[in-house]
Amino acid sequence: MSTIEQNLQQVIGLISSTAHQCGRDPQEITLLAVSKTKPVTAIEAAIAAGQRAFGENYVQEGVEKIVYFQQQRITPPLSWHFIGPLQSNKSRLVAENFDWMHTLDRPQLARRLNDQRPQGLSPLNVLIQINISGEHSKSGLAPAQLGELVSQVVELPRLRLRGLMAIPAPEPDYQRQLAVFQQMAALFTDLQRQLPGIDTLSLGMTDDMPAAVVAGSTMVRIGTAIFGARNL
Repeated sequence: MSTIEQNLQQVIGLISSTAHQCGRDPQEITLLAVSKTKPVTAIEAAIAAGQRAFGENYVQEGVEKIVYFQQQRITPPLSWHFIGPLQSNKSRLVAENFDWMHTLDRPQLARRLNDQRPQGLSPLNVLIQINISGEHSKSGLAPAQLGELVSQVVELPRLRLRGLMAIPAPEPDYQRQLAVFQQMAALFTDLQRQLPGIDTLSLGMTDDMPAAVVAGSTMVRIGTAIFGARNL
């Protein structure tokens, strides 16, 4: 058994045990393996262990991996998620290659992704990023701005709004992690009441995943605990 396979089993086990402890079904929670800066050999090891959903932060690196694995004709097919900040001049690469985009935060970008999504592909699944901690250095909308962007995104036929995403400020205290995640969960629940098809709350990384699961995350983004420290 490879180290990556062992790591995946440990992460899946932690998701499962945390979900059971708070009365949730582990099947409600998707594990997104964050493979940014990792070589294709590491991703191949994760695929061999059964992982199918991968997250990338850098556009060109992500596209190269997508093209490589498309040529391998893996079944069932992989799901590729763009999870980093996106400059407008690189939106076409995301629109043409990725299955999901987690960091939508402005109307102009939504329109570009919609216009650039090829007709031969299904609509691009998008999540709106919320800057829940109010950090000036982070992308994302203030919660009060959410409604305006939602009303514009739902009118774009080549995008499919699936929910919300956040990267809170690092916080070592579990209760404080949980409090912030619960704020996001409340926004998510409100959005679900307003619109059909809202089913994804992308919250939680290696250091705060248990709190995210307890709060209601449906997709956790785990890199270090699967692949080890980031390659710089």
